[in-house]
Amino acid sequence: MSYKSIIVNLAIDAPPAPIVKLGIELAERFGARLIGLAAADVPPLVATGDGMVYEGEVMQIQHTEIEKRLAELRAEFERLLPASIFSEWGQAVCSPTRFLSISARSADLIVTGSEKGGNVFRAVDVGSLVLGIGRPVLVAASNVEPVMAKTVLVAWKDTREARRAIADALPLLATANEVVIATMDTDRDKSIRDSLADVAVFLEHHGIMAGTELIAGDPDGDRLLTFARSIHADLIVSGAYGHSRLREWAFGGITRSLIEESGINRFMSY
Repeated sequence: MSYKSIIVNLAIDAPPAPIVKLGIELAERFGARLIGLAAADVPPLVATGDGMVYEGEVMQIQHTEIEKRLAELRAEFERLLPASIFSEWGQAVCSPTRFLSISARSADLIVTGSEKGGNVFRAVDVGSLVLGIGRPVLVAASNVEPVMAKTVLVAWKDTREARRAIADALPLLATANEVVIATMDTDRDKSIRDSLADVAVFLEHHGIMAGTELIAGDPDGDRLLTFARSIHADLIVSGAYGHSRLREWAFGGITRSLIEESGINRFMSY
């Protein structure tokens, strides 16, 4: 198994070079084609002196500004890309989350940045993306280092989502120097230790030697992140947990912590 098609998402309000260079490094590592995407949308309402109203002229100006910025991002993507990598480009004036979700059907892996601010018209909603896209999502740390996955923490829980995440992450795990599988140990249940051992054996059959660790205490995102930092992990692999509520996503505690974290690369599947 390998990644043969990787999408790298360029945020309209972020410098493109760091995330593009990360995408290039991954494409070279796995011999993959690299698809650059960028999108932003015009809010349907704008503020005027009379309140929130539709204003066609203002919306057209914003539309033109977005198209100009998308053209700049494409030029930078193509400038940075080495000739050895087969590439494609896609852009749209629409919701960046929706555009990325639609485009994901042609890719094995989605790479995006740790975008802050909550403007769904100009930045991807990472939580909605992970839980709705049907593909693994690599959310890069805010510093976006080009070389990653030297030490990988696998956040294990005996669920469909965690099993899916490990299977999706196999190519990255195979290139890591160290892999640690960790789970929260709430009541010293023997079945928890058995499941850890089973996952280690599964990885061993794929040529990946992994250590195991029980983290004492109830499931907690902060405790998991503290452990990740203690072993100097530069990537956390995790299943994502959540459900839709009134067209918005409600997340489990650890998933919420991982979405909000920006100091470590996160690989999530649902």
